[in-house]
Amino acid sequence: MIILRFLLGVMIVAAVFFVLTFIVYIFNLDMKAAAKIMPVISKHYDKVKKEKRL
Repeated sequence: MIILRFLLGVMIVAAVFFVLTFIVYIFNLDMKAAAKIMPVISKHYDKVKKEKRL
């Protein structure tokens, strides 16, 4: 009985994880989030001193 309950819990967690990742994929939320934080990241990396080597 404990194993069955554990397997049911794992299946529910896996299903919720799948639905969440599917929603992220359908609405392209990962790229929208990256577009929001890109100006902050760009400001930081534009200030970093670069080494010039050829």
